[in-house]
Amino acid sequence: MFHVGDKIVYPMHGAGTIDAIEEKDILGEKQSYYILTMPGEVKVMVPTNKAEEIGVRGIIDKAEAEKVINVLEENETEMSMNWNKRYRDNMEKMKSGDIYEIADVVRNLAFKQKAKGGLSTGEKKMLSNAKQILVSELVLAEHASKEEIEELIDTKINMSFAEYKLPEHPMENIGENIVNKFIPFDGTGTEDNNK
Repeated sequence: MFHVGDKIVYPMHGAGTIDAIEEKDILGEKQSYYILTMPGEVKVMVPTNKAEEIGVRGIIDKAEAEKVINVLEENETEMSMNWNKRYRDNMEKMKSGDIYEIADVVRNLAFKQKAKGGLSTGEKKMLSNAKQILVSELVLAEHASKEEIEELIDTKINMSFAEYKLPEHPMENIGENIVNKFIPFDGTGTEDNNK
């Protein structure tokens, strides 16, 4: 049982704060609901007697938030080449409500979006939803603003994408390549203007 003021996660919706626990009469049935305020001042009602079944849980703490952010720094996990299967797999991860799985979906789809081919409309929407869910919990866990967390996520993903996905340019050859671009050199010590 959660209490007013608790910060909880509602799978597929994100994290919010319980503003009230109210009894509502919906379709002739009296039921108790958690009234959650989600990011963007969205209000959500969660039936208290179904909360556990739905997968409602308390938010992660600051130490766990660090581990979640570390997931964004890793290489992507293997995803199916088949669009339907990949979509279903990612949807299962999101429905789990597990923040690590959601971070995995965000990173994997962000990598795919940056790579050739990009994302389908369905996957773009999924990435946007997954990112919003991830941001909502990290904002509460880190006591940070939505903008700060979004920037942090983008930075971590850009760094890991650069590390794991961009072709390697060994540092020792960089100076040599720059010199060769500006000074035509055929190895004999003289310029060959007949090329």
